[in-house]
Amino acid sequence: MSSIKEVAQLAGVSVGTVSNVLNRPEVVAPETRRRVQEAIAQLGYVRNGSARQLRAGRSRTIGVVALDLANPFFIDVLRGVEAAALDADVTVMVVNSNKDAAREAALLETFEEQRPLGALITPVNDSAEEARLRRLVARGIPVVLFDSSAPYAHGCSVAVDDVLGGRLAGQHLRERGHRHIAFAGGPFGVRQVRQRHEGLASVLEPGDTLTVITLPDLTVATGRTAGKEIAELSPGERPTAVFCANDLVALGVLQEMAQRGLRVPDDLAILGYDDIGFAAAAAVPLSSVRQPREQLGHTAAKLLLDEANNPGEHEHRQVIFQPDLVERASTRA
Repeated sequence: MSSIKEVAQLAGVSVGTVSNVLNRPEVVAPETRRRVQEAIAQLGYVRNGSARQLRAGRSRTIGVVALDLANPFFIDVLRGVEAAALDADVTVMVVNSNKDAAREAALLETFEEQRPLGALITPVNDSAEEARLRRLVARGIPVVLFDSSAPYAHGCSVAVDDVLGGRLAGQHLRERGHRHIAFAGGPFGVRQVRQRHEGLASVLEPGDTLTVITLPDLTVATGRTAGKEIAELSPGERPTAVFCANDLVALGVLQEMAQRGLRVPDDLAILGYDDIGFAAAAAVPLSSVRQPREQLGHTAAKLLLDEANNPGEHEHRQVIFQPDLVERASTRA
């Protein structure tokens, strides 16, 4: 492997000039910059990022603890994170807590040891491993919560108003004449599930009925379980619409309805949440409450980078985005 000294010798410049070309090319004269770049290409020089970080005393990596990488929602959020990181010449390390509080704690302990530039996390629960997050901050590692509106005095958070999302879902279904509505989601210890249910319940009126189907997880498989429970009710007891806590559950319900020969939306209207790409591509395109997924990730990363680069001037912010409802065939009369 070639060294920076060899590049400098071949180009006939100092090591400092080569360093400037690599890090601050605008301060180097065009002709000198050209010679250095040609020497780099000729020698195949690649700078040692680890050594660079050691000299600078800080990492150029941000860590992300995602709640559930099996959910396409988080993949879209990560696209926003990566866009902001790319602009800042920072790399992204993504790990998955898989909704497991013990795993989350272990991952945060690893971050504490590795000292990333900063950390983004969707906490498993509202306590958000508060003590461990405080330790990260005490070590100079800023933390931003994303897809979380939990109060967090030690940093920023970025979330979507899930109560509003639930209200939008309920209003949409009531406007289409549904008075017996089911809610499929869980566990209710997850803030997003709880608040989406709360929003739905808040718009129901006397005479409306709400059937709650509590699920252990938000997956296509548990959605099929919810669909089975709805389908096996007698026609007089069966809800005419179901609001699912995410699109994966809604897709599972849709699969079960198709398997049983029940029509969507005639026999059951289905409404999801997140508006992932699969929602529009389903056999019966799904109506869904849309979250600004990439914007959420991009904003969280920008807040983190601002705090990491400007610790003395940065002001913590709690950003709440507004969801909107996308109507498709699964609820359209």
